[in-house]
This record gives sequence, C-alpha cells and structure tokens, in this order.
Amino acid sequence: MVLGLGPVVTVALLLVMVKIYYTRWKKKNPTNQRIEVFLKNHGPLQIKKYSYSEIIKATNSFRNNLGQGGFGCVYKGKLQDGRYVAVKILNALKDSGEEFINEVASISRTSHINIVTLLGFCYEGSKRALIYEFMSNGSLEKFIFDENAQATNRQLDCQTMYDIAIGVARGLEYLHKGCNTRILHFDIKPHNILLDENFKPKISDFGLAKICTRKESMVSIFGARGTAGYIAPEVFSRNFGAVSHKSDVYSYGMMVLEIVGGRKNITVEVDRSSEIYFPHWIYNRLESNQELDLKNIKSESDEKMVKKMTIVGLWCIQTHPSTRPAISKVLEMLEGNVEALQVPPKPFLFSPSTSPVQLSWETL
Repeated sequence: MVLGLGPVVTVALLLVMVKIYYTRWKKKNPTNQRIEVFLKNHGPLQIKKYSYSEIIKATNSFRNNLGQGGFGCVYKGKLQDGRYVAVKILNALKDSGEEFINEVASISRTSHINIVTLLGFCYEGSKRALIYEFMSNGSLEKFIFDENAQATNRQLDCQTMYDIAIGVARGLEYLHKGCNTRILHFDIKPHNILLDENFKPKISDFGLAKICTRKESMVSIFGARGTAGYIAPEVFSRNFGAVSHKSDVYSYGMMVLEIVGGRKNITVEVDRSSEIYFPHWIYNRLESNQELDLKNIKSESDEKMVKKMTIVGLWCIQTHPSTRPAISKVLEMLEGNVEALQVPPKPFLFSPSTSPVQLSWETL
C-alpha cells in the first residue's frame, strides 16, 4: 500500500510544479498581464468566450485557410449551431496584446450593418483567437485590382462600386459619430473591407483602432500606424496637422480612388511616368475636362457615378486635415448631384518625384 503511493505522489508533485511554473510564467508575461487587466476592467463581455479545444473543433483542426495578415492567419470554421465563421488565430510572437485588446474593445461596442460582427474570442495562455461572422465574398481587393479580379473572374460594375463606397462611408460615420465612444480605425483599405454574398461591405480588422471620447477632436498616438499608401500625412508627420477622424477620411479617399481606377494608387508597371501615381493621373483628366476613360464605364449613369466618386476621393486625400470633409459630408457629397461638386485643389503630395514626404513615405 505504501509502495503504491510513490508514483501517485510523484505525479501529484509534478502537476503542482507545472501549475506553479505556468502561474509564474503567466504573471511575468507582460502580454498576458495586459490582456487580463483589460478583461477584468471590462467585466463580463457581451460576446462569448471559447476554449481553444472548441476553436480546433470549429475549424476542423485549421483545415481551411482563408488568408494571412500581419498578426496571424484566418480560417473558416463552423460553430455548433451551424453558423459559418472566420477565425483569426493571433500570432503570439507578433501580437503584443494590443491587437487582441483593440479588436475586442472596439468591435464589441459596435452594431452596424457595415461593421463586421465579432461573435467571440479565445484567450488561453498564449493561445488567442477572434471569431467573426463569415463573409462569403472575402475582401474587396479580390474584386478591384486587375490581377485579382481576373483570378476571381468577377469585376465589379459601377453601381456595385458606388454602393460599396456608400456602405463603407456609412460604417465610418457610425464609428466616428454613432457610437458612445468615437472609434478611429487607422487602417481603412480594400483588404480590410469584407463583402457578403450580396456584395454589401463591412469594415473589419480593428487591430490598430483607437478609442476616444466623442468630445476629443484630436488624438495622441505614438509613431505612424496603418498601411503605406493609405496613411494620412499627419499620421506620418505631425507637421501636417493633428491626428483625428480626418485621418480615416484620407485612407477612405485613397481606397475609393483605387476602386474607381481598378489599381493600386502607386503602380510601376505603366508606360508613362505621369501615370505612376493614379490620383495624379485622374486629377489631370478632371482638371482638363477629359473623359475618365475607365473600362467599367458603360453608360452616362456610370460616368456620373464614377466622376462623383473620383471628386469625393480627391477631396478626401487633401494634404491638410482641415481641408478634408468629415465622413458625414462625404456621404452628403456621394448621395448628391455630381454637378454640385467642385474639383478640389491639387495637393502637393500628388507629385512623388518632387515630394520629400512621399519619398520618405515609400520607405516606411
């Protein structure tokens, strides 16, 4: 009987040691501490917490990879109630906890037709995951850039492009004005706009988001955040003005111009150097009253929609925040008559060859 206690005691001691080691590691790990403080301060969240074993089961052991981002991979999954979901598995080596906290803190506060729904999360030691509603058509970039559109065998018509621009603007208006707290996204781009089966857009990926009170007209951030090509000048350098909701407007404007042009804002494969920077090229056409000559335009109605989106996009990417419209004004312009819109001034950032800021920007 006494001899039989040896292995049992040994196993018990090992379990105690493992638990002590795990507890000490958990306490010393700054990422875990940050997340635990956040979860404690926010109390019971409205979204469900899943175990990691549930995540494995839902994704069929991560069988269907939907894509990869800067902070981890996204997999298609299916919950027990039959709903399909997108599961983002955060990379423990890259995520400092900020991505997880930003997503949960911001999206759990929202409820809007043009904002992706966060259904749950997983936090189990170093294992962290976010569970979203599944968007069957994936991201917008698959349908607007030539190389991607050819692969999917689907190019968007002008009406669909216009509806997407309107939908994203409404989502941003909600984030800026419709929530109890103002949420600045800081990473609006085609990759982060998801489309459902009817091509209705939803803003996703709030990993860089900043939550502030509705009274705050300016926000304080450390360094530049966002994706090169979509970052507002003031986010890159405070010499251009204060960082605010107008920074999202800039990113939105650049995205709208990419939707219109069907190409990224800087393209090196074109024949003439004047066409390298698309906003520069399309501005010159508007200024000289030339036809936009874009392949998706098939009627006079299309021409008006595209011209309207182009003018609004150019207003949104004005160099100084004070000259950009708020997103509510953007919606007003998009839903109004194109004849009432004026072509904006030409920002000096339009010339990559002469702008030191643009040259520095490309190396960001």
